[in-house]
Amino acid sequence: MAVVRVRQHVNPLASKYKIPANPLEWEKVYAQPNQPLHLDIGCARGRFLLEMAQIEPNWNFLGLEIREPLVVEANKLRSELDLINLHYLFCNVNNSLTPILSTLPPGILQRVTIQFPDPWFKNRHAKRRVVQPELVAELAGYLTVGGVVFVQSDQKFIAVEMSERFSEHPAFEKMGTEEWLAANPLPVPTEREIGTINKGEPVYRALFVKR
Repeated sequence: MAVVRVRQHVNPLASKYKIPANPLEWEKVYAQPNQPLHLDIGCARGRFLLEMAQIEPNWNFLGLEIREPLVVEANKLRSELDLINLHYLFCNVNNSLTPILSTLPPGILQRVTIQFPDPWFKNRHAKRRVVQPELVAELAGYLTVGGVVFVQSDQKFIAVEMSERFSEHPAFEKMGTEEWLAANPLPVPTEREIGTINKGEPVYRALFVKR
């Protein structure tokens, strides 16, 4: 399959992304909609979830991505592999998370990953970053008790910001005694993670559990 080329940076505050996604009909998305759900926010080309869905067939996987051509490409590949526990959705997560998750049965959302999000380096662009306090609060409302959130970045200031926002919310507790996890607790690394490690550069990781 030819690689779809898209803009690397997409401004989620632009007018074209202001319309929230429609609620999902879960029984039409997954063959077994009552399996535990892993939500990957900012899934890019979706290769991480593609591997996870094959390793863990007893889980359902949902990837959210703001760049629509990547979602089309990912869903096409998913269909070619006949993966009935995987779906990708085009949306702006900062205004679509509640519409998407509000129809989930209680206890279904058990794992969330936010990996290498667009850092938006300038302070004046900070509101474009995906992990806002509102997002953390929404995840706290839908994630089951004992569910986990895993975040990682190759930009330390973004990792610090994400970690602080989850730590500041009373529903989340940071796991481990060190500031950063030494290794990825999941069985599949992202393409960005592999590239960063191959260059000998650090990855900053943190894991949170819902109380």
